[in-house]
Amino acid sequence: MSKEEILAKIKETLVKDFDCDEAALVPEARFYEDLDIDSIDAVDLIVRMRNEVPFDVSADEFKSMRTVGDLAELLERLVNGQGGK
Repeated sequence: MSKEEILAKIKETLVKDFDCDEAALVPEARFYEDLDIDSIDAVDLIVRMRNEVPFDVSADEFKSMRTVGDLAELLERLVNGQGGK
């Protein structure tokens, strides 16, 4: 799965399930500051993304995600068997 495909799934989930403005969903968008995604929402986002894209993420990797782009890059590595950071 390509990074672009993963980014599209992330955007779709954020718009549909978290009422985020699609125009704000750029790779540099920060979850907490720009998108008002709190820690509970972040956990929910990961659960929802697991339903779309099969992956397993460690607690440290999860905590390191700050932007939409960070999540897309991490999921791309995990999905394509390259592991975390």
